[in-house]
Amino acid sequence: MKKDFDRWNEQKKNIDDRQKSPFCHERELWWCTLGVNIGSEQDGSNIEYRRPILILKGLSKQTCLVIPLTTSTHTHKLRPSIGLVEDEQAHALLSQMRVIDTKRLVRKIGNLDKQIFDDIRKTVKDML
Repeated sequence: MKKDFDRWNEQKKNIDDRQKSPFCHERELWWCTLGVNIGSEQDGSNIEYRRPILILKGLSKQTCLVIPLTTSTHTHKLRPSIGLVEDEQAHALLSQMRVIDTKRLVRKIGNLDKQIFDDIRKTVKDML
């Protein structure tokens, strides 16, 4: 499938022009505009290039470390289940963890259960 980098680039310019960034906290679930990425890097989906993400850690007012989520049922130790997110079974894509600018955050979905979050954080630390 051919990726539409030109269309994404136009949308990315609009995101970069935003004056305000949402404030976020660890454990929060958000819709995020991840965009079109290279090769096997996780893309956003649909025409807005969005995907739900988990905030792993706030790094500054403008940046945070996030983990993209998927509804894929493919099992792997780096894809732990996190339960329901907007009525769909979700899994954290730990291998796709990355730093983003908070301008990419669109809408808060909710908060992840503390025990599940602690388990994910432990798995991430064990990866490093």
